[in-house]
Amino acid sequence: MQRLSVDNPFNAPVYHEDTVDTTMEVSRALARNGEPHGTVIAADFQSAGRGRLKERAWDMERGTNLAFTVLLRFPGIEGIPSALPLRTGLAVSLAIEDFAPALAGSVLIKWPNDVLIGKAKAVGILVEADGGNVHIGIGVNVGQKQFPGFLQGKATSIGLAANREIADGERYKLLEKILIRLRAEVETPSNSWRERIEARLYQKGRPVCFAGGPADSPRMVTGILCGIGPGGELLLIPDGGAETLSFTTGELRLT
Repeated sequence: MQRLSVDNPFNAPVYHEDTVDTTMEVSRALARNGEPHGTVIAADFQSAGRGRLKERAWDMERGTNLAFTVLLRFPGIEGIPSALPLRTGLAVSLAIEDFAPALAGSVLIKWPNDVLIGKAKAVGILVEADGGNVHIGIGVNVGQKQFPGFLQGKATSIGLAANREIADGERYKLLEKILIRLRAEVETPSNSWRERIEARLYQKGRPVCFAGGPADSPRMVTGILCGIGPGGELLLIPDGGAETLSFTTGELRLT
């Protein structure tokens, strides 16, 4: 494991490995070893990267993208900021626009833990807590130029969306921008995070198909996505109904 010369606003180390099973697991080991709040572990390749469900792999092309986990330490569960996956998505969205200004206005947050450019997924976020320790896993498609056939039209990268070549070293400039934005969202009290997320919330005010509960749930609800609640829950007015429904787990189905 080497230490990268990346400016980290958390004033903590940024480590790098060429290949790991997952940066999330390395982050847990770093936490056990006493590494401080804001420590980062990045990798060029994850052999067992996953998404919100363990069976959903997060496959990334080696050496062209960003895969990393940020370790955050809080006094206890009650100290963890509410709606942290969505607020992380907000931080990443803002950082992408800082990095590639041409994409401003097209970077969207898909509830609960994805970032899209247009309608295509560019970022996956996975947040797991262990007591007061929080591990924020982030995968960003930065410079990848091709995706498997089954992802055509469903996935993109910053380079493809911005129509520009991204040099290898630029990945870490983006990492710095993400860390700056993440620290601001986590450590600077703000009551505006809901409004700022809703301003870029994918399909807000539009008809959606929603699977309530676990990501593989057969329970489907159709209606109008009207926003998010104070805890980051999805708010939806079902077809034929007048009362707003609130969901803490589930998945929007891309159509």
